[in-house]
Amino acid sequence: MSMSEVFWTGLYSSLIGFAIAIMASCYKSKCSKIDIGCIHITRDVEAEEEIDRQTPQNPIQTPIQSQARL
Repeated sequence: MSMSEVFWTGLYSSLIGFAIAIMASCYKSKCSKIDIGCIHITRDVEAEEEIDRQTPQNPIQTPIQSQARL
């Protein structure tokens, strides 16, 4: 692998990670109306909060967590 390939792979991975972090931050934000330039987003925040309450927070248990409960 040349240095150029490593650079572009690292840059691409960083940009994808940054985009995912922004989307996660937007999801956690409980704003019902978002205006960014010509983009207007209106969300039903109450329905999302209800779904979050019904979804288990940690559905996957690691072996350490399983042993701690015994």
